[in-house]
Amino acid sequence: MARTGGKAKTRKSFAKRFKVTGSGRILRRKQGKRHLNRRKNSKRLRNLGQSALVAKCDEARVKAEMPFD
Repeated sequence: MARTGGKAKTRKSFAKRFKVTGSGRILRRKQGKRHLNRRKNSKRLRNLGQSALVAKCDEARVKAEMPFD
């Protein structure tokens, strides 16, 4: 059922996972650093630790869930 009218609320799960930059782009964490890290080399793990930008096509979807950020 679609949300209609009423107060816009921030989805807390989205607020915890994403961060909005000063220019309005959205940062996300990279996947693949949770487990099975022993077999991944140090360079790969280091790069997985850095944040990445959300793709342009997904930005509108994420921003809709965080109306005040």
